[in-house]
Formats: sequence, C-alpha cells, structure tokens
Amino acid sequence: MKTKAGTIVVGVDGSEPSQRAVAWAAEQAVAERRALTLAHAVHTVTPAYLDAAILDPVEARAALLAGGRKVLEVARQMAEKKAPGLEIHEVLELLDPRAMLLEVSQVAAMVVIGSRGRGQVRSLLLGSVGVALVRHAHCPVVVHRPGNAGTVRNGIVVGVEASEESRAVLEFAYREASLRDLPLTVLHCYWDLQAGTTAAGIMYMYESPGDVETERMAFGEAMAGMTEKYPDVHVTTRMVRGLPHQVLAHLGERMNLIVVGAHQANRVSEMVHGSVSVALVERATCPVAVVPVSAPR
Repeated sequence: MKTKAGTIVVGVDGSEPSQRAVAWAAEQAVAERRALTLAHAVHTVTPAYLDAAILDPVEARAALLAGGRKVLEVARQMAEKKAPGLEIHEVLELLDPRAMLLEVSQVAAMVVIGSRGRGQVRSLLLGSVGVALVRHAHCPVVVHRPGNAGTVRNGIVVGVEASEESRAVLEFAYREASLRDLPLTVLHCYWDLQAGTTAAGIMYMYESPGDVETERMAFGEAMAGMTEKYPDVHVTTRMVRGLPHQVLAHLGERMNLIVVGAHQANRVSEMVHGSVSVALVERATCPVAVVPVSAPR
C-alpha cells in the first residue's frame, strides 16, 4: 500500500459523517500546510462482494473498485471545494478498513474518520474501526463527532494527567489551538478520598486534601514550557473532581475539539487505560482527538 508520508489521512465511505470528516480534514491540511490523503477500503467479506463473487470473482472485484473510485471522486470534489489548490492523494484497497487505516497511521501525520458508517459497514467505521484506531494507531486520530448546529463553541479542551507522558497530549492541544486561533482549556480530573481515574487513564487514591494540592503542583509542572512555546494561545486551567470521560463529554458540548491521550501498550494496560478515549469517541458532541502516548512508568 503506497501512501505519501506526513499527510492528513481521512477515511471515506460516502456517508454524511464521512463527508463532514473530509471537510474537517481538508481544513486541518490547510492549517498544517500538508497534503490530504483520501482513503477508502472495501471489505471483501461484505454481502455485496460475496453475492457478486459467487457469479464472477473478477467482475465482483472490478465492480467494487469502480464503486470505490466513485466514493473517492465525490470526496475529492468536496475537499477541493473546501480547500481549492490543496494537494490531494487517494488510497483504494480491497481490505478490512481497520487494517488499512492502522497501516497508513504508521506514516500519516493524522488520521481522521467520521463517527458513523453506512449500510453494511455502519458498525465497522465507529465500532471496530474507531476503537482499533484509538487504541492502536501510530499517529493522532480524530473522530469527527456531530454537534448541535448553532451551538456556541468555546475552543479546545484537553484532558491530561500530571505526568511526563502527558506532554505529547498537551503539545498537540496547544498546537491545534494555535493553528485554529482558538482558546484552550487544560483540564485535570481527580478524585479524593476514594479511587479514581485521571483523564489519561491512571488510577489514583487520594487520602487527604494535601494530596490534591501536590497534584496541582505536578499539574503545573507538566505544563511548563508550553506557554512560552505557544504565546498566542489563551489558556485556562481547571482541576475538577469527577470521572474524566463524563467531565470532558459535558465540557465538549460547547467545545470545538476534545483532546485526550491513549496509552499504547500491552493488552492489560489497554483494558485499564483505554476506557476514557473510547467512551469519548462514542458519546462526545464534538470532534475528539486521541493522541498515542507511551505506557506510564
């Protein structure tokens, strides 16, 4: 599979959510001065392919590829309308969408997908594809969630923990705020007097108010250097008691973008740390960016 390195890749399937994702990805490509790659995969286990293959496998393949090219052409027209002059590439594969997008994530600057698919692949594009990308992609993934039209948006919110691993997540959020000229809210969730989970998935047990104050100081240290690097970004910091995915989803109702991290580690770590990002891409009412980070030490 040949994909130009460093492009903004958007998974397309011809659905309305996919079209919104294309528009968002085109804007992102312009903001980052990168090329855009339109990626479409036709899964060969779909009923449409299997039914046609019974009669003639060669014709079935040709028909699916022809349909895929039409999907890409419509997406290209939309991207060109949104961003005239944008450099656009295309990828068309007879492959599981998960496998295709995970593979291109190895060389992409970002992968963007819509929040719902169409027809037989409806569950694939947000269900298995979305979850697979959130948990295993090698680059940031944006799941374009639909919001309520006309709602006033207040910029970007990023959920972080007070750790070195959060710097990549913070860096992404600051950069997006700078590129899009939006204010940034940096959020740290905590629980006191009982077990809790931070925005990036770390389990904590606070035993006294002093522990919260210590966490506040560590939170400030995690942000050190970002203000100097992105002086144009207006930043608000908040420490909130509660479950991260619930707090972020609530704030996201009036945000342009939610940013969180997802730990890329073994199966056990995946089960413990993957819940926040997965929960958000399933329930948020604005786009969600998931940044891969290393497993916590």
